[in-house]
Amino acid sequence: ESKLCHILGELETLSLLIACLCHDLDHRGTNNSFLKKSNSPLAQLYSTSIMEHHHFDQCILLLNSEGNQILSHLSTEEYMNVVNVLEDAILATDLTVYYKRQFTFAQLVKKGNCNWKKEDNKELLRAMLMTACDIAAITKPWEIQKKIAELVVNEFFEQGDIQKQLKLEPLDMMNRDKKDKLPLMQVAFIDSICLPVYEAFTLISDKLRPLLEGVKENRAQWIKLAEEKITLF
Repeated sequence: ESKLCHILGELETLSLLIACLCHDLDHRGTNNSFLKKSNSPLAQLYSTSIMEHHHFDQCILLLNSEGNQILSHLSTEEYMNVVNVLEDAILATDLTVYYKRQFTFAQLVKKGNCNWKKEDNKELLRAMLMTACDIAAITKPWEIQKKIAELVVNEFFEQGDIQKQLKLEPLDMMNRDKKDKLPLMQVAFIDSICLPVYEAFTLISDKLRPLLEGVKENRAQWIKLAEEKITLF
């Protein structure tokens, strides 16, 4: 058993599993920034973490639909606790939220004696767990990582194409004209987002070290592609 098993209760663990399954429900293939700039109806409905709020709402609709009421045996208090954890967890998959909390989490972990049972700390831990799960493709064997990266890149390029049609300048990672930069952009993604969260979780539980090692191995592969100027997609 990892240390995490002793921090999170059964209902919390169930909530996080549901959040992982539902965190991208009804994904539209575009990011929050695009939804704002294109004046999407969803952007008018939610002011922050647009898609994440939508994913959460879809999750609750699903859990309350016929045949999917897996929480119906819970008491009212237990149900509300699950819903609150679900909401926090799904909203935490917005990487802009992760960026804001990344340093605080790293500092707590480095102290080595953090009280993870304290609710504020535990909520932060759950949020970071969601990010670690959300970006877990980066921990997979290279052939799997490469295939998933291709799927993500193609989605990004499709958004970039739409932005160009709307006379909006896409980010480099969404601009198919700059695909030669992708390996280095992937390294930057690993360094700024992936490595910090997996390094922190390895300090919490050494049983999670294989995830960190997987990230490092894939980083080396992306570096190699960049140095050899190889374009995958």
